[in-house]
Amino acid sequence: MHPLLKLYALNRQKGDFRIDAVAGTDEATIYLYDMIVDSDLEAEFWGGVSPQSFISALNSIDASTIHLRVNSPGGSVFAARAIEQAIREHKSTIVAHIDGLAASAASFLVMAADSIQMAPGAFLMIHKAWVITAGNADEMHKMGNLLEQIDGSLVKTYAARSGQEAESIASMMSEETWLDADKAVELGFADGIADGEKTKASAWDLTPFASAPKINPPSEETDPVPDQDLVAARQRAERLTAHYHRIAR
Repeated sequence: MHPLLKLYALNRQKGDFRIDAVAGTDEATIYLYDMIVDSDLEAEFWGGVSPQSFISALNSIDASTIHLRVNSPGGSVFAARAIEQAIREHKSTIVAHIDGLAASAASFLVMAADSIQMAPGAFLMIHKAWVITAGNADEMHKMGNLLEQIDGSLVKTYAARSGQEAESIASMMSEETWLDADKAVELGFADGIADGEKTKASAWDLTPFASAPKINPPSEETDPVPDQDLVAARQRAERLTAHYHRIAR
């Protein structure tokens, strides 16, 4: 199974996306504790939050400061790009808090915030784009070229925020690099480490990633994902792939 589909299947309907107003203040909080998917239709099946839902919720907030609390394993690159741009354009001051994990697409989404704070124990992960596609050799070459352009655009985003050289960023993406809070601040991917007790890095099943740290080993009491869920996920993915190419992270 493709790593993205495996990520979706293993974490299906596990997430949480909501908005809370902070009583007595001119602040609001968005909890992006979820995967990032392309559409509301996909969100119904996999769980996750679509750009339509996120942007609509974001634009409904009139607070001067928005706290974007993130614990996400990532998802669709283009969906995350749309969310990233909405964050960048919003009139409020947006503070991103990486409470557990900002991996893959979630890692560049937070780059649009005015400030990025990481909890002790949190992780940020960057890697090269994944693709779900089908076609002949010519179409595969075209897709490879497009992936190179996408990776190049992501390098620019990370480099602009961190101040790191583009070559260094590209190497980190190629290696699938996981940064703890100290390292992320040191390299400029985050602005500070939040006060408070050390948190668990995530509650997500991260086995689809090649180099995920062993931060939350599965409990012996945890039931595996039922086979029928994986079968249903594969069948739905095959139907979607038959209709369009999708670039994803």
